[in-house]
Amino acid sequence: MEVLLEKSSPTLASLKITLTKEDYQPKVDKTIKDYSKRVNLKGFRPGKVPSHVIQRMYGKSILVDEVNNILSTTVSNYIRENKLQVVGDPIPDRDKAAEVNWDTPSSFEFSYDLGIASDFEVNLSELPAVKRYSINVDDNELTKTLDSLRERFADSIHPEVSEAGDMIFGELKQDEFTTRTAIPTKQVKEEAAAKFIGVKKGDVITFDIKDTFTDESAIAHVTGKKKEDVGEVSGEYTLTVEDVTRSAPATLNQEFFDKVLGPGQVENEEQFNEKVLEIIKSNYERETEAMLRRDIELALLDSISIELPEEFLKNWLERTNEGKFTREQIDEQFADFAKSLKLSLIKNKIADQSEVKVEYPEILAFTREMVKGQFGIYGDDESMRETIDRVAQGYLADKERDNYTSVFNQVFDNKVLEVIRGQVSTDEQTVEVSEFEKLAKGEVEAEA
Repeated sequence: MEVLLEKSSPTLASLKITLTKEDYQPKVDKTIKDYSKRVNLKGFRPGKVPSHVIQRMYGKSILVDEVNNILSTTVSNYIRENKLQVVGDPIPDRDKAAEVNWDTPSSFEFSYDLGIASDFEVNLSELPAVKRYSINVDDNELTKTLDSLRERFADSIHPEVSEAGDMIFGELKQDEFTTRTAIPTKQVKEEAAAKFIGVKKGDVITFDIKDTFTDESAIAHVTGKKKEDVGEVSGEYTLTVEDVTRSAPATLNQEFFDKVLGPGQVENEEQFNEKVLEIIKSNYERETEAMLRRDIELALLDSISIELPEEFLKNWLERTNEGKFTREQIDEQFADFAKSLKLSLIKNKIADQSEVKVEYPEILAFTREMVKGQFGIYGDDESMRETIDRVAQGYLADKERDNYTSVFNQVFDNKVLEVIRGQVSTDEQTVEVSEFEKLAKGEVEAEA
């Protein structure tokens, strides 16, 4: 076998492979023998089909399969062993392949077009300092968070007299139509709100349904009709009030503390506030880390020059995504694709230099924390651990969505970022929450 790489430019090359009969015939012969033992043919005992019969019936297809297997392995091994920065997939030369005569096998010649990223070096110590922000979390942030949590875990009370924002339950009627319903006063127009304020059980409210609610969805909800049928609803309706409910901010008590943090995590309001403050700071820490990651990636792209085979990649994207994207869409989005590809090449080189590896326990631990975040579990509730583990393992096992690969990439990125953080200097800056929010949106530049 002969494998030859010919570069026509820093980013384009051809990989030429010549196979002799000695390269593929032993594999073909072995496969034919295996077939003769496994194939059931009429007139022959099982496992006793002569090889020449298998050759006559299946020889050509076996030859094609074995040669293709050799080619696939050879191309992959050559790229890996020679550490070629191949981008996109190797593209076989179809004209060359069409010249192959499978009926009279001897030496075969194949060629693959390769797109290659230009050579580059990564020296993290030479990167400019990257800004890293610390956020000053004050009492105002704690108060805002507590108010939000009290609303989220609000208690439901039943006042005697309604106020704005209450839910009014009762029997809704118009002629022959009647239904029990709930009217959310938040969805009542301002000019009609007075009719629903100050009412109590037993009161009858008369209102024009078209002039009362803010949109058709509210009318559909109140009447129980489909949204497409709401256009037929009109005229005066009456509601006989049966109950009024109001969402009241949760009381700061042990029950509330346990709902938010998990049973037994804190014993009083002071401990609860301290724990919530820690969570707030932790959340902002994640946000500052996300911004740091973004700024580090921008610094890598700005400092490391990589040339890509642009036209080759566009052709490859168009072919592999046939029918999904037009060439115009690929052209419009190529700059973002190129940035992502360059970052991937840089991170892979850093990982290779630092021998970064990702193990399953790390992937599972990351998924556990992700599940806890999705379910709003702030504490370390032992009774929930088994459930969290089951959900996390099920998430990773969902092959249809390829969740495992997604989480693997996130853990890999985090580990590479740790390597970068250890070698890149940072410019530490403390900012207020409002200033950080503007920085995150790109509205202001931080002071040097």
